[in-house]
Amino acid sequence: MQRIRTENWHSTPEGEQRGYIDPFQLKELWFHTGTACNLQCPFCLEGSGPGDKRLELVRFADVKPYIDEAMELGVEQFSFTGGEPFLAKQLVQILGYAAERKPCLVLTNGTEAIQQRMDEVVTLLAAPNPVSFRVSIDKPTAQEHDSGRGEGNFDKALRGLKKLHDAGFNVSVARHMDKDENRPEIERQYQLLFEHYGLPVDLNMVAFPDFATPGSLPQVPQVTTACMTTYQTEESRKDFMCAFSKMVVKKNGQMRVYACTLVDDDEEYDLGSTLAQSLEERISMKHHRCYSCFAYGASCSEG
Repeated sequence: MQRIRTENWHSTPEGEQRGYIDPFQLKELWFHTGTACNLQCPFCLEGSGPGDKRLELVRFADVKPYIDEAMELGVEQFSFTGGEPFLAKQLVQILGYAAERKPCLVLTNGTEAIQQRMDEVVTLLAAPNPVSFRVSIDKPTAQEHDSGRGEGNFDKALRGLKKLHDAGFNVSVARHMDKDENRPEIERQYQLLFEHYGLPVDLNMVAFPDFATPGSLPQVPQVTTACMTTYQTEESRKDFMCAFSKMVVKKNGQMRVYACTLVDDDEEYDLGSTLAQSLEERISMKHHRCYSCFAYGASCSEG
């Protein structure tokens, strides 16, 4: 069923037709495990923190039907984000069920929440499909990282990353990206850091721009249909996350499907209660975070 959208969904304030993406498959399904987190970072794109309930913690019974439906739709990977996913008590059970079917990726801050559950986590090594972990290391120095995450969390995150790697899991790193950064130099600093902690120097890193906090409205250029046809091709548009992925969240006790991992603060991106329904909808690029995808090729996926 087609949802009713406001005019803002279709047109910019200047009256131009907004850019859009037409979904073409369900390659990756994301689950938001909830906005509760053991840390409270001022820059968090989810506004997560201890006890936060903007998005509720999920349980196995919430997630299982979507894993099953995704399999029917040809999904290739399941991914999990938060908040801090390991505050969801049934996360390991959820991951075990998902990894029996497809590879999984978990985004984590790498600190106490996951480290205190390592005895459970290592059981996932026996799953038929790999479970990989991406740990947030915002900056390559403790001073910069801990200024947002809290004192001591740089070392905790790196030790968590090391524990996961040494246990035999595939690991990667999420970092912050500055607009005018010297990327080769930044990556060299991370390589030295990884070497210091006994990690492979060639760990995959995924860099993210500042997405701003939930509900904020930073001034960014509007992405119009002309932008998407002048600077993008039909093939390149398939690389946008909303073309091949969806995210499931729990709000007000209900499981809902959203267009991607970055837009759960705007209810116009609520695509319904089923994955099949969500794949029928054209996605407007009206959210300010859509500009980051357009300008930087931002993607929450690996690679």
